[in-house]
Amino acid sequence: MAVRERTSLLCPNCRKLISADEPVCPYCGIEKPAARKFLILKMLAEASGDITRIVIYINGGFFLLSLLLSFSRMTLAANPLLFLSPSQEGLFLLGATGTVPIAAFGRWWTLISASYLHGGLLHIVFNMMALSQLGPFVVREFGVNRFIIIYTITGVAGFYLSYLAGIPFTIGASASICGLIGAILYYGKTRGGFYGDAIYRQAMGWVVGLVIFGLLVSGINNWAHGGGIVSGILLARLLGYSEWKEETTLHHAFSAGCVILTIAVLLWVIIQSAYIFIFSSL
Repeated sequence: MAVRERTSLLCPNCRKLISADEPVCPYCGIEKPAARKFLILKMLAEASGDITRIVIYINGGFFLLSLLLSFSRMTLAANPLLFLSPSQEGLFLLGATGTVPIAAFGRWWTLISASYLHGGLLHIVFNMMALSQLGPFVVREFGVNRFIIIYTITGVAGFYLSYLAGIPFTIGASASICGLIGAILYYGKTRGGFYGDAIYRQAMGWVVGLVIFGLLVSGINNWAHGGGIVSGILLARLLGYSEWKEETTLHHAFSAGCVILTIAVLLWVIIQSAYIFIFSSL
């Protein structure tokens, strides 16, 4: 007599390991979890991909704008790390941060805008590849609103720490991306189990890679990376994740505030840069 194979899966609702032939999830009560698995995961992937793609598009748009502002002084060097590098003048106009923009010019809002600027083609490609992998996972496990809060606040925290450390001029999405890594570290460690442990080990691998990369390559803002990771862990603990508690009205309000503030800063950057660029060309 043939023995029916009993397989397992993660419940698409609560993410706990259950038998594939369970008619109802014993943890959250969702009906027919196996039948709904692929449909729900597809919906989650589509929903989580939207906000990630938006952030990637904004970064891409600002990179093109920085090249436009730097056209006469743009770097086309054979060194791949310097290929299509915007000028420092163009990056300053668009909101690069550090002790020079903040201490010398009082441009505190650059703590937000700097996360959407990059110093070269490889810089933005590597960062956006990382974001496209990490972003959907954080959205799925934390929710869209908590993703927005973590991404925004950890970028500010990372750049503020690098400002306190005396970094004169800095840009890049890596502070916010490291914030996502910090949140994933917290999630994996506190969730536990086979799934949580696997996530935690993967996130620790990213941290080790960042440390090695930061030590071997000059010009890396390790302060911003470290500030992003630590603030990501703290925010994940403060905000919680979906298996622990659902997003609240406070999460929605805080997320909306982050979006409004970011849009206001980026619009101000575009208007100010266009004004200076047009009148300097006359």
